Amino acid sequence: MAACMQNLPETLPENLPHARDAALTAQSPLADWLAHCERLHPMGPNGIDMGLERVRTVAQRMGLRFDCPVFTVAGTNGKGSTCAMLESILGQAGFKTGVYTSPHLVHFEERMRLNGEAASATKIAAACAMVEGARAPKGSEIALTYFEFTTLAILWALAQEPLDAVVLEVGLGGRLDAVNIIDTDCAIITSIDLDHTELLGPDRETIGREKAGIMRAGRPVVVSDPMPPQSVLDHAAALGADLGRIGVDFHFSGDKQQWGWAGRAAAGNDDLRRYSGLAYPALRGANQLMNAAGVLAALTAMREKLPVTAQAVRNGLAFVELPGRFQIIPGQPTLVLDVAHNPHSVAALAANLDAMGFFPTTHAVFGAMADKDLAPMLAKVSPVIDRWYFTDLPSPRAASGTTLQAQWLAQNTRKDATSATFANPQQALDAAIAAADPADRILVFGSFYTVGGVLQHGTPRLQAKHLNS
Repeated sequence: MAACMQNLPETLPENLPHARDAALTAQSPLADWLAHCERLHPMGPNGIDMGLERVRTVAQRMGLRFDCPVFTVAGTNGKGSTCAMLESILGQAGFKTGVYTSPHLVHFEERMRLNGEAASATKIAAACAMVEGARAPKGSEIALTYFEFTTLAILWALAQEPLDAVVLEVGLGGRLDAVNIIDTDCAIITSIDLDHTELLGPDRETIGREKAGIMRAGRPVVVSDPMPPQSVLDHAAALGADLGRIGVDFHFSGDKQQWGWAGRAAAGNDDLRRYSGLAYPALRGANQLMNAAGVLAALTAMREKLPVTAQAVRNGLAFVELPGRFQIIPGQPTLVLDVAHNPHSVAALAANLDAMGFFPTTHAVFGAMADKDLAPMLAKVSPVIDRWYFTDLPSPRAASGTTLQAQWLAQNTRKDATSATFANPQQALDAAIAAADPADRILVFGSFYTVGGVLQHGTPRLQAKHLNS
């Protein structure tokens, strides 16, 4: 198998700056490096400065490169699930994998996975020191945002590992995201919808053009959105990328028991490859077959470099895990965790909740960023929510619980629905548990901060108060 590895220098560059944070070294705690990153490049309220020139220059100073196949995944929804399924199938095929995703739920180290496990904080901290040494040599300091700095650190740390494949999730958009300094071997674009419109554009065509920026000329690009913006298709044609579209170049079908996939083998080769009798992915939700179909198309496109067996596909889909994506935790009451935080993903969440069957009462803990399109999100899921627990979140970008409650009250038409506000997600969940009967359902959804806020001490296992009396 190919190795994706660079030689890590035995010592750090002598020009590692100490003026701003004199005590920071490669041995410093990761928390100290993250605090340093937050102070480096003060930004506007969104903390975002679009553009790749600065981050590319630092990457070049570091000599950052990958010598193994790289998958880059962009889209509005489904990116995390797609990355997890790729990682799981490749792992079952015996390949050593590295994955970068963002944001994290509880611990920053979740953003970097090696063979399915979160990387160590010490490994990422050492990589932060390397970035700092390249970012700020004497007389030519380059300003980086928190996301750019930490992305470079994780990319560098991944590049030091003996990996066979790397999977990179785009944080925002695609064309100008820091991940896009790496030339992908296979691009995957998942569903595209309206989100971050203040940065990416006001409509799907404009947003699609940004997502399409991860494509590379002559290389595979898999589009698993069944109705992609024309801008995505046009960009693929202009580049001469090897475009594979769901519903055109690959297809999936299924019944209640199993599903199957069929698609063309590769560019210029119309022979079909098939997988039949597949069990449904372990990740729940109505859209997961669409994501899984895109994953199989990408692996088919890359099969000469990364051959996988049908058994690896079956096992990979069966064992894949990804917390917070329509994650159902059995208990009394049942607990559902979902990081749905835009109208498209909340609509999918509402459909998935409806498909779960009858629950006497559904309680919902909800927290979200203030820049989200809150009205349609609330409207889509309100019919299945009986009691709301709106929560503040530990981010300056977050809407307060009282603001969320006011938004809900402005459009609520259900006289039997109730609401309250709380200082943090754990307090909100505790209140929901206290009010719930064993047969009820509690949903925690919205921002990563919301779901992460109830996972701080591990996955909750609920027992309603009635079972403890």
